[in-house]
Amino acid sequence: MKQKSILFLFSLFFFLKGNTQCAMCRAVLESEEGQTAAEGINDGIVYLMAIPYILMGGLAYFIYKKYSTLNK
Repeated sequence: MKQKSILFLFSLFFFLKGNTQCAMCRAVLESEEGQTAAEGINDGIVYLMAIPYILMGGLAYFIYKKYSTLNK
């Protein structure tokens, strides 16, 4: 179980570095000098993408813990 959770966390942080812009956002932001706005948009998209997975993972963990303590 511990190995699976470590693998999950590693894969979560590994995939967070990807470029997650849509085509329209990329076209608008690539025309800008400095690229600081593009980096901010990328960070915001990754943040919005990660939160539901973290919440669902936490919920699944608490449900698992609740059912595992009921069986003991």
